[in-house]
Amino acid sequence: MEIEENREAISAPAPLVVANEPPTIHRLDESVVNRIAAGEVIQRPVSAVKELLENSLDADSTAITVVVKDGGLKLIQVSDDGHGIRYEDLPILCERHTTSKLSRFEDLLSIKSMGFRGEALASMTYVGHVTVTTITKGQLHGYRVSYRDGVMEHEPKACAAVKGTQIVIENLFYNMIARRKTLQNSADDYPKIVDLLCRFAIHHITVSFSCRKHGASRADVHSVATASRLDAIRSVYGVSVARNIMQIEASDEDPSSSIFKMDGFISNSNYVAKKITMGLEGTL
Repeated sequence: MEIEENREAISAPAPLVVANEPPTIHRLDESVVNRIAAGEVIQRPVSAVKELLENSLDADSTAITVVVKDGGLKLIQVSDDGHGIRYEDLPILCERHTTSKLSRFEDLLSIKSMGFRGEALASMTYVGHVTVTTITKGQLHGYRVSYRDGVMEHEPKACAAVKGTQIVIENLFYNMIARRKTLQNSADDYPKIVDLLCRFAIHHITVSFSCRKHGASRADVHSVATASRLDAIRSVYGVSVARNIMQIEASDEDPSSSIFKMDGFISNSNYVAKKITMGLEGTL
């Protein structure tokens, strides 16, 4: 009897297993694509500040001011005295892949600007509320326009303006709740912005930089244009740092070939600090 039962158990058909159907592939909505891409380009407030600083430098600015509120989540304001933006260019200013810095792929071989992809401003409009105020040489007044999702929210409005461009980003990551919550709990976003300004200031010594919190009377970074990199370091990091660094230089044995040349500064044995900042300038 036992044998019969075992035979029945062995010969019983296995239960039918139905394979899971593969998920359907579908095309993402363009607004979703743009928001995802924007989150990669602008990962945190300091990313936006860096992109705006580079735009200001590409505009031949000699003075750049940054104002930040709540670590950059509530407000980032970057003002410069550069050549401004033409009125005719304002409608496409914040569209993806629009740029004044190249027109052909071959231009990449000779490009000298810091930015060229035409993605940064567009990305900012997908994760924040962007307002641009600008005036070009010879204009009697400037123009102000707001952007959302890469397009103008209204026609440019005439306004009073000082030389250059001011870009304001408000409510950064307002539509990315998880990202915003993570950054709100972080206390190091403003220090990251200050550190970024310091690095720009000691590299671009012919440009003056300023950075402060919104409502503060005193700037946390204040550098003046100078011809000496050592003076720039002294202005940004203080006398004690400048006193304890020495210059380093390196180049090819044959300087006429100009294949490699480097100069920079390094702290001497008397200086001890928790943080290391290296500044090098070189050419290949």
